[in-house]
Amino acid sequence: MKRYLRLHRIFVVQYLKKLMEYKVDFLLGAIGLLITQAIQILFLGIIFSQIPSLIGYTFPQILFIYGFSLIPKSLDHLLTDNLWMVGYRIVRKGEFDKYLTRPINTLFHVISENFCVDAFGEMLSCILLLGYSVPQLDMPFHWYTIPLALVAVVFATLIYTSLKIMTAAIAFWTKASGHIIHMLYMVNDFSKYPVTIYNKAVQTIITYVIPFAFTAYYPASYFLTGKDPLFCIGGTVIAGTVMFTLAVLVWNRGLRAYESAGS
Repeated sequence: MKRYLRLHRIFVVQYLKKLMEYKVDFLLGAIGLLITQAIQILFLGIIFSQIPSLIGYTFPQILFIYGFSLIPKSLDHLLTDNLWMVGYRIVRKGEFDKYLTRPINTLFHVISENFCVDAFGEMLSCILLLGYSVPQLDMPFHWYTIPLALVAVVFATLIYTSLKIMTAAIAFWTKASGHIIHMLYMVNDFSKYPVTIYNKAVQTIITYVIPFAFTAYYPASYFLTGKDPLFCIGGTVIAGTVMFTLAVLVWNRGLRAYESAGS
């Protein structure tokens, strides 16, 4: 573990050096994501200017759920964005061979090779949303609230990452899976709002099939009400653990099926 942490630091430093060659690109990426989030929040504001609440949820509560959803999403975006390249380019062009020739875990190498600083735009949006909504909410607070929040964020992030690992690994068989990653990843938009606004079919899918509801709504609802911690937080831990276990199994199975490709 100590060796891998040291290697991760080395990869991050080298990637930062490369990024500094294109400072404007970095700033535009972060600003672009910030603007995207601002537009969605503006849309919510327009809706709530016409209705006082949404199935019992007030505007600050919706903003809290939305803001909480950005924490694991931005962390996953920051730390594991290179998985997109596995699906779109790395396997198809035969570039994955280099990971097989180095004496470190291939999944670790792919993930740690770079990170996406554009995610800082999402992180800033998250801070602003939570900073605005939390003071307006009468949320229960105990000594264990912050530790539970950290646990929820870690395993919610793991859900995002696991889904990307599994869909990226499809490229080992098909040579490209970028569009599959994108299609599945977009389901996370459902988690930004209370799942109770959707029909039973959608609720079942985003809870038990593609468990994005555990990345935002369920843990956020616990912090809003203090109710049902076993399902809301415990479910997030179980979902994250199960998804990551499946992701590693799929990745390793894909490695055995991998054949070098290229032009």
